[in-house]
Amino acid sequence: MPTLDVELNGEAVHDIDAPDSFAADGPFPVVLDNSGRSTHVHLHFDDDLDRVAALDEGNHFVADEATRHVHVSTADVDEPVRGKLKIVTGYGSNTRYVDVRVDPSTETPEEPVAVDEALSAPPERSPDLPPRQRAVNALDRLVQRGGIAGAVFGFLAVAAGVALALAVDSALVWLAVGLALLVALGAALLAVA
Repeated sequence: MPTLDVELNGEAVHDIDAPDSFAADGPFPVVLDNSGRSTHVHLHFDDDLDRVAALDEGNHFVADEATRHVHVSTADVDEPVRGKLKIVTGYGSNTRYVDVRVDPSTETPEEPVAVDEALSAPPERSPDLPPRQRAVNALDRLVQRGGIAGAVFGFLAVAAGVALALAVDSALVWLAVGLALLVALGAALLAVA
């Protein structure tokens, strides 16, 4: 992406050093590089260029020895469009014009990605599998998804909860263990689905 570099306050107060001409084939930044004290800069495109190029705002404050990037968006054009960018500092005390040309984009437009219609249909399930084969398939999916470690830790947590409930013999602990068992069962069903 080309950059329109503008130096401010280089040789004198409100001095503007910019190229005589600039060309771009798409959006570009105007880089305001301030070499001195803080300043206000006004940027404006003439009528021809204003039809295809736009600034978010025209007035910009650039702090002491700072750099400010101003984004210029451009419309798609079929043929080059020429115009002038007016750069003003010191509330009109110094003005500089840059001849700007916006060319047709050299980038090729992205082609849409073709999506196979088969991807929009849900996967086919074979309802006539015997229960043992369905269990083996579910276990295989669990292993492929890395759920064995989670299943082992869940089983150990439920076993520890049951042991605690037997040791304490409290209805509240049994309720918590039952709830944990239901959550573990639900997670296991989601993992193999």
